[in-house]
Amino acid sequence: MPTAKTREKPHSLEAEQALLGCIILEPKIQTEVAGFLHEEDFFVSSHKLIFNAISEIIKQNRTVDIVTLTDMLEMQGNLKNAGDISYITGLTDIMPSSANYLTYLSIVRRDSMLRKLIDGAVKIIDECGKSQDEKNSLAIAEKTIYDVSNDADTSEIVKINSVIPDVMTKLDELSKDSAKYRGIRTGYRALDYILNGFHNSDLMILAARPAVGKTSLAMNLVENIALSGKSCAVFSLEMSKEQLVQRMLCSLAGVSMSTAVKGQMQHSEWLKIAKAKEALAKTRIFIDESSLITPEEILSKCRRLKRKEGLDFVMIDYIQLMDNKSKRKEENRQQQVSDISRHLKILAKELNVPVLALSQLSRAVESEKRRPQLSDLRESGAIEQDADIVMFIHRPDLSLGAKSKDLENDKVQPNVAELIIAKHRNGSTGMVKLYFKADCTKFVEFNEDTGEIEGGKGDNEAQKPSVNDADLPPVSDNDVPPANTDDEEPTGADRPDNEA
Repeated sequence: MPTAKTREKPHSLEAEQALLGCIILEPKIQTEVAGFLHEEDFFVSSHKLIFNAISEIIKQNRTVDIVTLTDMLEMQGNLKNAGDISYITGLTDIMPSSANYLTYLSIVRRDSMLRKLIDGAVKIIDECGKSQDEKNSLAIAEKTIYDVSNDADTSEIVKINSVIPDVMTKLDELSKDSAKYRGIRTGYRALDYILNGFHNSDLMILAARPAVGKTSLAMNLVENIALSGKSCAVFSLEMSKEQLVQRMLCSLAGVSMSTAVKGQMQHSEWLKIAKAKEALAKTRIFIDESSLITPEEILSKCRRLKRKEGLDFVMIDYIQLMDNKSKRKEENRQQQVSDISRHLKILAKELNVPVLALSQLSRAVESEKRRPQLSDLRESGAIEQDADIVMFIHRPDLSLGAKSKDLENDKVQPNVAELIIAKHRNGSTGMVKLYFKADCTKFVEFNEDTGEIEGGKGDNEAQKPSVNDADLPPVSDNDVPPANTDDEEPTGADRPDNEA
């Protein structure tokens, strides 16, 4: 039985000949057809040479005909290999009807894709035969098939009057229900008001200096989105899955992380942790703690996750820690980060989910004692260009040279963060004020007029969980250890990370 390597690959000699004949005879369709084809879409080697010459003539803004085509082939030294003048002339005689050029184009493109799939399958078989790493082989197989699918994904240019009815329908539906096209709710009303939620295929950047709260706010967003029933994927290149879950438990329960890691929680706090555990256990949050992961690997894992469990939101912490194995070693880090940024946008578009990627800011924000701006995105201006939304976390109490007297005189509000929306491709920019409960690494909404925060005023008051006790499931006594009665101050360096 013939194998994939020996069996003749799919092709239609007649369709290729007829299509080339149409191109030669009909100037009106030359640029249209050439825009959907590549040289490798032809199976017969002489047809590849002929189409290559046709493409070169079109690039020069000249009309393709027998004379210009044979002249170009002769200049390229390919006239004899292309079948000589008699064969090229015969192409116009073989063509049944130029009116059927779209049918011929469809046959040529179909066979081209089937050949690419066969070549890809052979590549996968060869890779599996010599592979020592099944994960790498799986990634290669997925990328091979994705590349074929991506080549086949071509959209046609359309006239505006064919798009207007869809837009008018959308505007009409919005007038009847303003929430119809709202994205995923973030859990922060003021942020949702500006962004109208997180929307599919958007690449969002959340940037800040270290220890300001990038990871905390990102995980708060994951927590809020997951508790609403959505599926979330978290790629943490910096923190372990245990650290992330510990943060989420304390954040949701409103329990001090410092108290938890020192083993000093009281019975009431254990009860809150147990309820938070039950709530988180029912969510669809998937955590990957791989270090130096590439965008291609993230895309591969997300494809499988979306197929098996569904996927609504992706968070990556953070861009500057990502690897880019496909790039040459001689390229500088800025070029590599630029390539990573482009791949993340492609990832968001292919998965059709919102992607939130964390990023570092340059030291200029601290040295110049000012609010961050788009030019401060570290290592690459491409991040700014590729992102649909760029947000900065700014803490006036930690920067701008804030002094104790400023805090005492209420010129600077302690623990109040400014979430600056510096870029919003599909809407307005703005700023949202949040209050940072440092002990449980949680951002809550802040009312600037009244100074009120979610759960009360100030850091010294009892912290409120993200969900009401009535909303949390009941817990058994087995879930709640006895209260810690050891009053001795523990020793050691057990405390929450400074990086918020």
